[in-house]
Amino acid sequence: MSTSLSTCPSPPVETGTSAALARTSLITVSAILALVFALAGSLLIYFAHELDRAEYEHAQSLIEKSVENAEKTLRLTVKDYAFWGDAYKHLHLAMDIDWAYVRENFGPTLHDDFGFQGLFVIGPDNQTRYSVIEGRLQSLSAEQWLGQPIETLVREARASADAEEVVTLLTLFHGLPTLVAAAAVTPGTDPTASADERPASVMLVTKALSPQSLQEMGADLAIEGLRVAPADTPADALVTIVGDRGAVFRFTWDRHKPGQEMLVFMLPLMVLAGAIVLLMAWIMLRRTTLAARSLDASHQRLRSSESALAISESRFRDVAEASSDWIWEVDGQGRVTYLSERFQTVTGLSGEQWLGASINDLIYLEHGSLLEWLGSVERPANATLECRYRDVHQQERIARIAARGTDGLGFRGTASDITDEIEARRRVDYLAGHDVLTGLANRVQLREFLDTHLSLGQTPCPPVAMLTIDLDRFKPVNDLLGHATGDKVLHHAASRISQCVRQGDMVARVGGDEFVMVLCGMAAHAEVEAVCRRLIESIERVIVINGQDIHISASIGIAMAPTDASHVTELLRYSEIALYAAKAGGRGTWRFYAGDMNERIIEQRRLETDLRHAIKHDELRLQFQPRFRLADGHMVGAEALVRWQHPQRGLIGPDAFIPIAEETGLITALGDWVLNAACTQARGWPAGLFVSVNVSSKEFQAGQMVARVEAALAQSGLGADRLELELTESVMVEDADNALELMRSLKALGVRLAMDDFGTGYSSLSYLRTFPFDGLKIDRSFVARLGDSPADLAVIEAVIGLGRALSLTVTAEGIETPAQRDLLHSVACAEGQGYGLSRPLDIVAFQALLAERLSDEAPRPGV
Repeated sequence: MSTSLSTCPSPPVETGTSAALARTSLITVSAILALVFALAGSLLIYFAHELDRAEYEHAQSLIEKSVENAEKTLRLTVKDYAFWGDAYKHLHLAMDIDWAYVRENFGPTLHDDFGFQGLFVIGPDNQTRYSVIEGRLQSLSAEQWLGQPIETLVREARASADAEEVVTLLTLFHGLPTLVAAAAVTPGTDPTASADERPASVMLVTKALSPQSLQEMGADLAIEGLRVAPADTPADALVTIVGDRGAVFRFTWDRHKPGQEMLVFMLPLMVLAGAIVLLMAWIMLRRTTLAARSLDASHQRLRSSESALAISESRFRDVAEASSDWIWEVDGQGRVTYLSERFQTVTGLSGEQWLGASINDLIYLEHGSLLEWLGSVERPANATLECRYRDVHQQERIARIAARGTDGLGFRGTASDITDEIEARRRVDYLAGHDVLTGLANRVQLREFLDTHLSLGQTPCPPVAMLTIDLDRFKPVNDLLGHATGDKVLHHAASRISQCVRQGDMVARVGGDEFVMVLCGMAAHAEVEAVCRRLIESIERVIVINGQDIHISASIGIAMAPTDASHVTELLRYSEIALYAAKAGGRGTWRFYAGDMNERIIEQRRLETDLRHAIKHDELRLQFQPRFRLADGHMVGAEALVRWQHPQRGLIGPDAFIPIAEETGLITALGDWVLNAACTQARGWPAGLFVSVNVSSKEFQAGQMVARVEAALAQSGLGADRLELELTESVMVEDADNALELMRSLKALGVRLAMDDFGTGYSSLSYLRTFPFDGLKIDRSFVARLGDSPADLAVIEAVIGLGRALSLTVTAEGIETPAQRDLLHSVACAEGQGYGLSRPLDIVAFQALLAERLSDEAPRPGV
């Protein structure tokens, strides 16, 4: 559809009116801008003041918090020493200077490690029985050294003994703020400590907030230069803290005033901006006045140009329906007669320089020329053509040309630059077949490659080895170091895998940390194994990212075509099944697919389904293996052991279904059943017996452990001190910080914690010192060799000595013979369990054993 432009005469313009109007408008705008700048300056000053005030209040809160944190840290440290069975024996029941000072259990190390200036033990008679001042043994009493009475503090500490709380106060000592902490010495959870009717001894420590410690406290909370304030400190840099018993402490710091800094930076900029705006307004006023004066003079010239505008309308009418980047026109010989202004914007070339040049020199085709295509009688009227041209930087660009003939036997049309569109299309095509992160082929391109190389139409199928590779130990990298680091690790792994293939082979990433390698023309197992060995060695080389050493490995499942399968889907599935077998074989290895693997996978899935049904429909059973005190044979508790009463398979042991539960996420539901059932059964036992429940590392890390234990205790009514949780070292190895926090929360409930299989890990000793265990269980492998290996007996003696030093109950597992029991008793092992003492018993048999034990231990007449 074509349109025409109509022209009409313009009304006359009064001379000078445009200039006056422009001047008035610019003056008004200038005044408004000045008002805006003034308002902005006022708001800036106000915000700067508020920012300084907020910074002061924040720093004041942080200083108060740092003092509270110091007091809390002191309270926790003193608590670890005061509520300790060995401290109760050596500081209260008898004052053992050798244990306290010489062996440094409560002596110079507390001054060196924690900065405690004074350590005192106040006896039941309120006399100072032990004094260590500045790390040296002294004979001064606490009152003499502190220079103030301590009766109230001692009385409060004894009153808090049952709650195991530490009493603290903040006071002034030798001109320094000083924290004083006092706590009654109690046996804690040590069941071996004898009772004492005398008032509790009190442990008292002091720690001065020296200039250095104040600096360190402030640095922890980003407070620079924290110190005691001198008398002339201004009020806006002063924080006052009221201590105990009326003591007042004033602190100051190197105060940062971001508001003033912002004013120093911003105000000059605002003044400069205002000056620039006023200058621009003046320039615009001058230019606008000159332009307005020429407006009237150009009115007549505008009338004369209307006829030329009508001619221009006919030129653009034919292309008005098309949206284009630039417009061109050529005569009958192909010489350029017109290029729109957008031509220079898009190409960077000068339109005037190309006028009169051949269009074939500007726009070219891969085959033929543009003029030949324009003159072709077979060209449809609305056809378009993709051409190429070079921009001002001599970079080749792609344009879509549309053209039609003109009355002068020439052509005019549009040219749209589609280079970015073509590149985007190529990028989409690339991403459709490649992994974005690693640049490897993805699952789509892998299938196309396999379809081509397996030659489904040929018989026999050419040999192909498919390796499905899964990275071991990659999940902890993602969880602990973040996904950004995990992506870098995947990139390194992909590069190393790619270096292990030949020309013509393929590597693809098909999942998070899963890769597939296709080796074409390789049929011998020995060749494939050589590739696997080289591949694992390459992946296991340390990866260094941001100074962090990262170690991963790989498991590989292998399926061969045509030996195992000739179809792509089957080959992928079989290599996945072989991968499962490699992981089950210990990881860091490879397995070839075998026919029975599929049967084992199906069997495992069937067991998983049956296990889900068993948990919901009460097919699980508990057995209890008693634990005895070796000194007198008295039963102290029992370990709960879960069994599965399968309708068809009979009684199944935990080794057959616990790994399935951990792999499928059923371990939490299974653990809840065991925990609730064990607590419910133990509720009916005699008060002196506890129940012990094993907790796997997967269950412990699954979350909500504290809430689950608390719910089981509440539902069963069992006392928390009668529940013991057995944890293996893997719980602490995989996430030590989270494990420590969880274990402390469990201890706060009153639950006992024991380390299971002690002696099989590489760092168990350090865990015993760090984590709040109540006991440890010596692994059965040491007990089994007691009669044959003097070294194992020496190890057990060392473990028992370590347990006693840490106030831990030591239990020996796997006692099979009376000789083993007697040997363990001779080295003062506290408790034991095993087939030599009692086999695991079902609920009925265990109840009968309890009744028999109660009958044997009941007092007899005349005895």
